[in-house]
Amino acid sequence: MEFRNILQNLPEVRAPIEKRLSFNKKFKWTLIILASFFVLSNIPLYGLSRNALERFEFLSIILGTDFGSIISLGIGPIVMASIILQLLVGSQILKIDTKTEEGRKYFQGLQKLLVFFFIIFEALIYVLMGGLEALPGFTLILVFQLILGGLAIMFMDEVVSKWGFGSGISLFIIAGVGWRLFAGLFQFIGINGENCLLNFYSTPCAGQIWIIIQSILKGDPTQLFNASAVIIITISIFLLVVWAQSLKVEVPLSYERLRGYGIRWPLSFFYSSVIPVILVSALAANIQLFAGLIENYLGRPTLLGGFSAGQPISGFAYWLSSTNIVNALITGSFQSSFFLQAITHTIFYMALSAVFAVFWVKTSGMDASSQARNIMSSGLQLPGFRKDERVLESILNRYIMPLTIMGGIAVGLLASVANILGALTGGTSILLAVMITYQLYQNIAQQHVADMHPILKKLTG
Repeated sequence: MEFRNILQNLPEVRAPIEKRLSFNKKFKWTLIILASFFVLSNIPLYGLSRNALERFEFLSIILGTDFGSIISLGIGPIVMASIILQLLVGSQILKIDTKTEEGRKYFQGLQKLLVFFFIIFEALIYVLMGGLEALPGFTLILVFQLILGGLAIMFMDEVVSKWGFGSGISLFIIAGVGWRLFAGLFQFIGINGENCLLNFYSTPCAGQIWIIIQSILKGDPTQLFNASAVIIITISIFLLVVWAQSLKVEVPLSYERLRGYGIRWPLSFFYSSVIPVILVSALAANIQLFAGLIENYLGRPTLLGGFSAGQPISGFAYWLSSTNIVNALITGSFQSSFFLQAITHTIFYMALSAVFAVFWVKTSGMDASSQARNIMSSGLQLPGFRKDERVLESILNRYIMPLTIMGGIAVGLLASVANILGALTGGTSILLAVMITYQLYQNIAQQHVADMHPILKKLTG
């Protein structure tokens, strides 16, 4: 009981008193946290002498961070804590009934305690293993700053979850993707730090739009095809994900007190949402990051992986990562090992996305039992069936678990294929950005409709 008391008294963001926050208040807090994230990402670490993590810039998008800033840890500690706890609870090693209020509070308390642990652990690892090398005498100061930044991200995530739209994790990912997507298209600062617009013909640009224009002027078909392929693949992934988001199964329900009126309870094909692929992507990013830290510390590659220019070239990290096959085919650098790497990368994403989807549904109150309880408490029932929660649960079970598994596999397949084809900011990043934006839009739209028409709140509970 003492341990449970400790978990219940951990520092937390106070939940709003109102049962339902207004649209304006949620929008205000979401914007405040978003602005705070960008401010913190531009505060450099005091006492930093060398940033060896700069070469892993491609991982910073998935981890919602900017290496070398005060929030260098990003969402890594939160995601790692969530992964470990879901695996323990989902495999019944740790028996917590998340269907009850007390069980959910215990689960959330354990998760927060694990987040605290990973914030301290990762801060120490980043500094002591040379990822973020401190000036002489500044080691503890550097670690302290990383811990402060990790705590800030954790509490900012909690503020968004309780006072804003969606979650902080999703918001930080989409902020990073949006910024890098814009830079990937219109960046006019070249590799050498020169402004390519000042000497457009001779100075190579970094933005794909400028690269296309330059390649047309210079008559360089390889560069033109490469840049065009990146943009076309990015747009294709965007359209495919938007279409896939619209797939759903609708369960017809009727109001108990309003005869003749009914609604359709939608069960999305991506039932577990974007969470599984966030967890898988963050896990893969953390594996690569720690493999790079170990290589940097030992001065040689290990079984976990060897790296060149920040990209894995051997070991476990290599087979989990992906290579841009389209770019390799256009430039004539394709190797047979790329095909085998693509297979292992796809299997890793599909298998773990399905596993995390099942665990997430079971631990987040999205299972058939919880949904049946929510439907019954809203005054709804299945037409043609007697009003019984067990009957409703058995009907929902026919859809929820198959949708969870198939949706998890599908989102894993989408993410891995997008990575292999090569899109701006990375295929997984684009996938996450589109899915998060779509869900954020739905959340905001539903909130706005409810605020405009208060009678809907009474009808839907």
